[in-house]
Amino acid sequence: MIRSWLLPALLTLAGLLVAGGRAADGDVVTGLVLLVFFLLLAAVGSPLVFPRSVGAAEALRRGASDGRPVVYWRPGCAFCVRLRFRLGRRARRAHWVNIRRDPEGAAAVRAANGGDETVPTVLLAGRHHTNPDPAWLRDRIDGLGEDAGPPR
Repeated sequence: MIRSWLLPALLTLAGLLVAGGRAADGDVVTGLVLLVFFLLLAAVGSPLVFPRSVGAAEALRRGASDGRPVVYWRPGCAFCVRLRFRLGRRARRAHWVNIRRDPEGAAAVRAANGGDETVPTVLLAGRHHTNPDPAWLRDRIDGLGEDAGPPR
């Protein structure tokens, strides 16, 4: 858990130090702008921007029953953040596994990537895809929407 929040905590601390230094020099406005910038970076690098993670076993069970992708990710990963934001609201239609919190998920990623913990790794239709193009995954998730669940 601490590892997940290390980068955001360091970014927040750096922002406070930089902003405090600017404010001490009399440039309060620039200090506030820099603080907001660092806080935004901390938020983007935190687990808060990702859908709620489930365990690998539960994600695999759910993915097998509903056909949705399983996305293995870790906090602080720029490629994971890129995938998450490019998916937009569709990200909620995938099952997310934080490999920092789930050793079984980390083992699955290592098995799929020749021993490396390369994320994001997406399991879809029984195949692993390492760092897939977000547009490709969006299309796959949209295709699931036609068959997923009863009509409203």
